[in-house]
Amino acid sequence: MKIGIVLPYDIFKGGGVRSYVLEIQAELLRRGHDTWVITPQPRAYDGEAPDGILFVGGSADMKAPTHTTIQVSASGDPDAIHAVLAEHDFDLLHFHEPWVPILSRQILSRSNTVNVATFHAKMPDTAVSKTIEKVITPYTKSILKYIDVMTTVSVPASEYISQLTDQKLHFISNGVDLKKYKPKKQPKLAAPTIFYVGRLEKRKGVKYLIRAFALVEQQLPQARLVIGGEGPDRKKLEMLAVELGVNNIEFLGLITDDEKIKWMQSTDVFCAPAIFGEAFGIVLIEALACGAPVVAGANPGYASVLTGRGAMGLVNPYDQVDFARRLLLHLQDPGIKAYWNEWSQEYIKQFDYVTIVDQYEALYKQAIKDHRR
Repeated sequence: MKIGIVLPYDIFKGGGVRSYVLEIQAELLRRGHDTWVITPQPRAYDGEAPDGILFVGGSADMKAPTHTTIQVSASGDPDAIHAVLAEHDFDLLHFHEPWVPILSRQILSRSNTVNVATFHAKMPDTAVSKTIEKVITPYTKSILKYIDVMTTVSVPASEYISQLTDQKLHFISNGVDLKKYKPKKQPKLAAPTIFYVGRLEKRKGVKYLIRAFALVEQQLPQARLVIGGEGPDRKKLEMLAVELGVNNIEFLGLITDDEKIKWMQSTDVFCAPAIFGEAFGIVLIEALACGAPVVAGANPGYASVLTGRGAMGLVNPYDQVDFARRLLLHLQDPGIKAYWNEWSQEYIKQFDYVTIVDQYEALYKQAIKDHRR
């Protein structure tokens, strides 16, 4: 098959959807499918597109009312879209987050092939989000008529779109490369360590982690908190740590995937305290695959991942005392890690990208067959 995967985000910036798309592309290529990622050219980038990437239009960051940063993308040249579609003559186009304005809609309206769409995001349950939903719903409805097959990565990710269509929704979860993300013995860290990686913005809940860590440090003075990632709240978070008198905290800034994996393999506990806006949580299954016990915010997306024994890792980030107690449990009881990994190393197998792409490949073939009838 010749497949075009449409990603509305900056291909050079980290993010769960970007990682997901590139991993799926890599596995499809390994299986012999001619697969391209169609994505906007970032405003600050003027070089050639990397191998396997097709630039169409451009992208820019915008501040959203939900205290996060969103990317918008568009093409000012309709002929460029026609040219790419005509030159490559795709058997199928797979759009990720097609509701993100407006490049996906521009391509969808010009596509004469099979259109598959995957919805990843969950809007937070706030008054602001409800207002945003009302504003974007007419736009979202306008794209649904172009989509042949719809998928979502989780039940929380399906909540919004399921209200707008009677079309069947297929559930295909996020994935992880188990050849890359796996337990590996690293040099023992000098101190009991909590590791976080992700954007430093309100919805990720890092300020609640720092507040809880201040209590952890009172009980376990040698404990250490390591924070990877960048974002608009970094300065505020650094100031909060100073205000609370937190000593053993390190902000790494942006880190590579290899660095992230090493930290996940060596940390005593991985923490993801997001308070809203998570439909799944790729970072959770990455940490699980690396053998790290996880403490995570009990939002609907994370709760859909941490099931069974994993539910013991869910915490209310606003309850600082219980949050700190849960972190201390992992830092002070080595037996917890073995008990956790007994569950996680079996549980994680369902998220292997080989399994995920098996599902997409079957879906693609059926969609193409139905389209040709």
